[in-house]
Amino acid sequence: MENSSFAIISNLTLDPFFIPPGGKFPIFFLGIAIYFFAISCNLTLLTLIVLKRNLHKPMYFILFSLPLNDLIGITAMLPKVLSDIVTETHRVYYPLCVLQAFLLHMYGGGILFILAAMSFDRYVAICMPLRYSTVMTPRVIICIISLVWGLDLVLVVLLFSLQARLPRCKSVIMNVFCDNPSLLKLTCGNTALNNIIGLFNTAVMQAISVSVQVFSYVKILITCLVTSTSETKTKAVNTCVAQLLILLIFEVVATFTILSHRFKNVSADLQKIMGMLIFLVPPLLNPIVYGLYTSEIRSTLLSFLQIRVSTAFC
Repeated sequence: MENSSFAIISNLTLDPFFIPPGGKFPIFFLGIAIYFFAISCNLTLLTLIVLKRNLHKPMYFILFSLPLNDLIGITAMLPKVLSDIVTETHRVYYPLCVLQAFLLHMYGGGILFILAAMSFDRYVAICMPLRYSTVMTPRVIICIISLVWGLDLVLVVLLFSLQARLPRCKSVIMNVFCDNPSLLKLTCGNTALNNIIGLFNTAVMQAISVSVQVFSYVKILITCLVTSTSETKTKAVNTCVAQLLILLIFEVVATFTILSHRFKNVSADLQKIMGMLIFLVPPLLNPIVYGLYTSEIRSTLLSFLQIRVSTAFC
């Protein structure tokens, strides 16, 4: 009995996808290609911000957190899923399962708070251009970045500390990766408080993120409508469209995933796929979208590549 209880606590089984015969290795290699493409794109963006002096500005210091957060999200999820597909083991050690879930929830909250911080920076830059350098000082930037990661950490720690108090009587995670709703389904205690706190955390993250972004973009829109300067309008479009696209994509996928846990008639495989898209789509699209819509990053990257090419041929 003691050994049986220990096995339930320490080893969990993940619920795999249905993969048709012969589909294992094509899916695995496609996943590997997606992973390395996302890693290379986000590392390129991080490297440009670190190495290129023209990107040493408040906007890009805040932006630095976005590819860093994307690397955490996709690395915490995809390698384990791909490993399980090719080895067909679908097992995970409980502490590693909790760690994966913790990192994935940090990633989810991180996107919302980082986009809110970036929208505030754009509001100051476009609506108060003459005061930008006095408002967005290094001290303010450090405070904003610390608040983004600190608030995210506090909310996620609160969520997982409540879960630790509950007894576990099941050992099957009804997902291909670990997250808080799946871990809660392992318990045989009362999860009402956990559900309330989970919804509270989601509401707080959404309320802070959406309210800051709505305020910032409404102010930016008003500024663009009343000003006749084409430079201001171009600057607003180039920097804000990217953030709005990323927010829209994340919100659509995340909303479906959250709601799918509340309805029993949603296909299990569809729920798993949509859950994975939260951790795949932003890391793939964020660096591409910012590369396309942010002229300074685009020109810096092209200049960097031209230097590399000319150096290689010389």
